[in-house]
Amino acid sequence: MEYIGKSVIRKEAFDKVTGRAKYTNDFQETGTLHARMLVSPYAHAEIASMDFSDAWKVPGVKAILGNEHFPLVGEEIKDRSPIAYKRVRYHGEPVAVVVAETPVIAKQAVDLIKVSYKPLPVVNSPRQAFQKDAVLVHEQLGDYEKPPGVYPIPGTNVATLDKIRKGDIEKGFRESEVVVEFQIDFNPSDHVAMETRASIAEIMPDGYIKITTSSQAPFAIKKLFNWYFGIEPGRVIVHTPLVGGAYGGKAAIQLEIIAYLASKAVGGRPVKLFNSREEDMITSPCHIGLDATVKLGATRDGILKATEIIFLWDGGAYSDKSVDISRAGAVDCTGPYDIEHIYCDSYCMYTNHPYASAFRGYSHSEVHFAFERTMDVLAKKLSMDPLELRRKNSIMPGDMTPTQVVLNRSTVGDLPKCIDRLKELMNWEGEPQIQKVGRLIRAKGVCCIWKTSTFDTDATSGAILTFNPDGSINIMSGVVEIGTGTKTVLAQILAERMKMDIRRIHVKMLIDTQTTPEHWKTVGSRGTLMGGRAVLAAAEDAIRQLKERASCVLHVDTDDLEVAYEKVFYIDDPTVSIDVKDIAYGYKFPNGETIGGQILATGNYTQNRITRLDPQTGKSRPGPEWTVGAEGIELELDTRDYTYRILKAYAVIDIGRVLNYKAALGQVMGAMSMGIAFGGRETFVFDENGRVLNPQLRTYRPLHYGEQPEYIVDFVETPHLAGPYGSRGVGEHGLIGMPAAIGNCLSAALGVQLNHLPLIPEQLWRASRGMKNATV
Repeated sequence: MEYIGKSVIRKEAFDKVTGRAKYTNDFQETGTLHARMLVSPYAHAEIASMDFSDAWKVPGVKAILGNEHFPLVGEEIKDRSPIAYKRVRYHGEPVAVVVAETPVIAKQAVDLIKVSYKPLPVVNSPRQAFQKDAVLVHEQLGDYEKPPGVYPIPGTNVATLDKIRKGDIEKGFRESEVVVEFQIDFNPSDHVAMETRASIAEIMPDGYIKITTSSQAPFAIKKLFNWYFGIEPGRVIVHTPLVGGAYGGKAAIQLEIIAYLASKAVGGRPVKLFNSREEDMITSPCHIGLDATVKLGATRDGILKATEIIFLWDGGAYSDKSVDISRAGAVDCTGPYDIEHIYCDSYCMYTNHPYASAFRGYSHSEVHFAFERTMDVLAKKLSMDPLELRRKNSIMPGDMTPTQVVLNRSTVGDLPKCIDRLKELMNWEGEPQIQKVGRLIRAKGVCCIWKTSTFDTDATSGAILTFNPDGSINIMSGVVEIGTGTKTVLAQILAERMKMDIRRIHVKMLIDTQTTPEHWKTVGSRGTLMGGRAVLAAAEDAIRQLKERASCVLHVDTDDLEVAYEKVFYIDDPTVSIDVKDIAYGYKFPNGETIGGQILATGNYTQNRITRLDPQTGKSRPGPEWTVGAEGIELELDTRDYTYRILKAYAVIDIGRVLNYKAALGQVMGAMSMGIAFGGRETFVFDENGRVLNPQLRTYRPLHYGEQPEYIVDFVETPHLAGPYGSRGVGEHGLIGMPAAIGNCLSAALGVQLNHLPLIPEQLWRASRGMKNATV
């Protein structure tokens, strides 16, 4: 292979390192107005009154939105007013929006708005929301509009319930000789993307709506505007430039709606809405929280027989993406293990917390923390090596997933090989080595991971190739460049198939939904699979057209022609050929007669045989394949103050086929860093009134430069036959196991079973003394 597996420099690298790259907030047209939001200081309250009179006195104010009924929105359930009306349900919820000539003027006016609130009781956790006498976050839950496949329970705080029923759970526990039960919990947190969210909306004189936005889902915006406002999708034009990190947070649609309403209020003029860091953390959607209970049954020799699981997801004040996240958690509820009897209830709960969007891993790091911590509890009770317990129960070709999909080598890869390689890299010798030197304890912990992606059953991706007069090719794909380098990988795939220099392939980075072919959403580690398959289909179309045109010129049957190195060859005599550049824009015969024109090639891909979950059993084929892996942590704990230093982080992932080696390493290491921060320090701290106490980076602290451990990453390659060149998605998987591996490692070091994230020193100190969880 010329390009597959090679470390090709990213196509947008020069613009990014020189500062030439433009993001949404860098775009500014003459006449653009600016919007700022007033947000609620309460987590749950009635809005008794609003007074805009002083705000209107500020020169330059053009419109004030608030205290009015707007159409309800919400990706799965229409349960949210874009700007709160009559009631606020989370701390940070927008209650008014000022549109003015400058951001400073808009902020001045926002500060002059007077709002009177009547506080209401707060639902401050999913377990509290689950109680029979809990305050209802949404009294009218049964009246909301929703699509098929969402199952709210009116009169409760349950936004949806997904069930997994496989085998006979009672029989499974009867056959179990050892049973353990473990409960975990953690609060919502943030994505902390470097670029905060921004949107610009303009309603053109002819009625077309133009939106420029930092989004992972520009094509979804068109469809949702049709559902929310009845606007024809063809009249909504979405532009998405480079996105400065997203991690799932920019898959949700929020600022786009508010910016559109603001533009409508000023006669269609362009309006820009840009989040401050604090607004990005608590006003826009966050990372979901979870309270989970896992019960595991096994034989004395460690064969898993049954599991009973309850997930209570902290979806926050509005359902939006959280009902889909809870569904994804149910799909892969057990981790990558063959278990005959499975019973899982996955509840998406309403609380008075900021509402959730997707987060890198899409419920899987959360689910794996619950299940993998329980696996270590079981290993301890069995006096068994935790890694051997996992290898013994590894899911294999021929086994069945919780949703009753029978797997094969292509769709699940080789988990035992990942475990064996991890064991080798970590020098794992059975029980986790606990070395004590004075007050320091050095320990190791492991876990296993898997993930499929629960997409819409009709999710699609398209690609267009256009040839230039010099024979080079332009790629247009709806995949958003969110920092993953996927569009460079698409260029590698095309260069490999066309057998041409990748420098002669030009990639359009910006998305324009009016001219760019649709890619459902850039989420779920599916960009390479879906976009890559679409590019391959377009390449086949291009090759067919080149052969047909060359056949007329060379007087050779198309079956006897080959395209490579920017030529079309006669396979029996390669000296008989024609340059692609001579036919890419048509071919002109010596007498001037011309055949054909510019070659335009198209391709698309839609995942095959994907089905919805059965509402009673969960039986379905939710995704095309499962990526598996094994991960570990090695750390040093100081028992004087319970601080710890992560020395090494390990990940071995069955990637199917490595397409861009250094890009894959970067993706996995970046994900591991996020997972360590999620497990070790990142969280929202809520007071008893549901208010976020740390909505800024001074008090909400991700990993900083110099705090990273040594990352050791390796790949197993078991080809996924449906993936381009056998590849699997890997953008999220490095994160999935890190919280569980840290939890297992510290639990072994302290000799107590840790069950609450983040694992900060105070939490370790409390646990070591048998005290309750820290306040976080």
